[in-house]
Amino acid sequence: MDTALKARALRAGDELEGAQAEEILSWAVEQFGTKFAVAASMAEAVLVDMLSRIRSDVPVVFIDTGYHFAETVGTRDAVAHRYDLPLVSIGPQLTVAGQDAVYGPKLFERDPDQCCRMRKVVPLDRALAPYRAWAAGSRRAESAGRKNLPVVGWDERRGKVKVHPLAAWRDEDVDRYVQEHGVIVNPLLSDGYDSVGCWPCTERGQGRAGRWIGSTKTECGIH
Repeated sequence: MDTALKARALRAGDELEGAQAEEILSWAVEQFGTKFAVAASMAEAVLVDMLSRIRSDVPVVFIDTGYHFAETVGTRDAVAHRYDLPLVSIGPQLTVAGQDAVYGPKLFERDPDQCCRMRKVVPLDRALAPYRAWAAGSRRAESAGRKNLPVVGWDERRGKVKVHPLAAWRDEDVDRYVQEHGVIVNPLLSDGYDSVGCWPCTERGQGRAGRWIGSTKTECGIH
């Protein structure tokens, strides 16, 4: 573990608490340049839009699980078309059919943690391997488990700096930025889905209530 880098991240988290999202993202870009990546779920492109206004060569990473809604893939394609940023789509080692052949069909019902690990967590680990820091659009208002999210912190498992520029944003802050900048938004967010993941494990619902219904699972394991 890079103890100096970890200390730097934790210090930045304290110093940047209360800063504007653009300032937090700019700090990460200035510190790490192209050794920094932004992970995008394609619910909306707020973080991507913000990044495009700061620097054009920082990569955006999208995990194509093979189980995404068509609307999510369409949002990714629209984002790739609009922004002059390197967009990297990375998938799991096994296709859906390959996973079914090895582990049996509908693993997402029988062992959602294992399914998420193979289709989300491991691919993201592989995608982030070349980078020293990464950012996600996670926000404290999204769930009780995220209420203490730092604006800059340390990803212990991956040994990287993790940045949450939107950590302090409420839903209305997202809506305002979308309106002001004409940001691309996944159409599912206008169809009763407040949180969009893979289609087998996502239903309409407020907040993250539509995710993994019928189980105690609340996170895919990426964060």
